[in-house]
Order: sequence, then C-alpha cells, then structure tokens
Amino acid sequence: MLPSPSYTAVSAIVPARNEEPCIGPVVCGLLAQHDSSALPRVFEVVVADNGSTDATAAVAAQAGARVVFEPRRGYGQACWSAVQASRGTVLLFVDGDGAADPAQAGALLDALNGGADLVIGVREHPEPGAMTPVQRFGNALACALMRLIWRIPARDLGPYRAIRRDAFDRLDLRDRSFGWTVEMQVRAHRLGLRVAQVPVRWRQRAAGESKISGTWHGVVGAGVGILGMIVRLWWRERQRASAVIPQPAAGD
Repeated sequence: MLPSPSYTAVSAIVPARNEEPCIGPVVCGLLAQHDSSALPRVFEVVVADNGSTDATAAVAAQAGARVVFEPRRGYGQACWSAVQASRGTVLLFVDGDGAADPAQAGALLDALNGGADLVIGVREHPEPGAMTPVQRFGNALACALMRLIWRIPARDLGPYRAIRRDAFDRLDLRDRSFGWTVEMQVRAHRLGLRVAQVPVRWRQRAAGESKISGTWHGVVGAGVGILGMIVRLWWRERQRASAVIPQPAAGD
C-alpha cells in the first residue's frame, strides 16, 4: 500500500528562453504525471518566459502552462518569478529544453514524501552529447568545492530538483543568475534541511541550441556565476566568523 503523500499540490517551475521547439512536450509531459498516478504529481506548470524572441510563451500556454513574463535575464531570475506566481506546496524545477524526463518527476516527489525537504536529481549517466566536457568539468569542480568547504555530499548541481515551499522560503535565496543551484544547496545544508539525492536520466536537448554550452558567452557566464557564488558564500561566512571572534583588549 502506498504511503499517504505529505504534499498536496505540486507546481512545476520551468525557466525558458527561446525554447519554442521544446517547451510544448515538456509542459505536456509534466501535466501528464498528474494523471498517471494515484499520488498527486503536478497540478500546474508555470513557465517563466525569460525574454524569448520566438513563440515559446504561446506554445507553452497552448500546451497548458501558465506563463509569466520575466524580461530581466538570468536563470535564477526566471525561476524566482515563476515561483512567485505559483501556488503549490511543493516546487519542482525543470529545464525547458527537454533534457529532463518528466516521467521521473515522481522519483523526486516520492523522496520528499519520504521525509526530505530538498531533492536533487543527480545526472549519473547522461546521454552522449547531453553535457559537454566543459559542463562536466564545471559541474564536478563546483561539487568538489562544496564538499571541500562545507562538507556537503554534493554529486551534481542538479537543475532537476524538488523542494517543499516552506523550506524554499527559509532559504532566502539572493542569486538571480547561474549561482541559483549552488546557493540553494549550500543554504539548505547550512540550515540543516534534509537533502536527498536521487539518480535521474539526462537526455540531449530536444531541439535548438543551449544557452550555456552553445556559446562561449554562455559558458563563461555560467562558470563565473557558479564559481563566483561559491566564493561569495565562503567569504560571507568568513566575515561572519571573524566578526564574532573576541578582539584583544588594548595592552594585551
């Protein structure tokens, strides 16, 4: 017998920019999860159109998503705007390029049902071509730094993730760019939230060109955003730690 779910309403959060060929199947696939199981899965998909110049918004709406427009560029900015417009007690973050398999949403949500506050989908064996060598290296480096600095057992930055809304609100995320995923994991660890990691499939994008790996500007921007966030979080903690160390009195 399946356990009674501890979540009742799931909002899928999908940041997207110029994903017209991909967004329709992503939205339809996520909404189909609600009908395929006795457990509640996804009751709404909120797509944040992050300044698209194609028909991404129209295709998403036609597929059944609620679309919010966020012209300010930034992965975190798009996610944040979609979250503010959502109504679920659980937030499921999914990229709009079709790389994540909507059918695996249940694995992330079941981990929440098992007691986790935040669940990271770990891309253990991505399809050939799904991640470039630069992406793999950057992902591994960021996770290694999180393990080294904070002792977080991070295995992936994991853009496919789920979190309880009350836990999300506690994180008080500030980043609005590519540091979003790093900040979420570090803040969750520092606050003592229960974090689970589950393996997920990772496919090549359904169509079009990646906004990150498709251009040098995207590669550099993502690298600076992710590694810069790690440095900023580390530096803030050092500053806070030094502020509470008693200073020697004059003449000591």
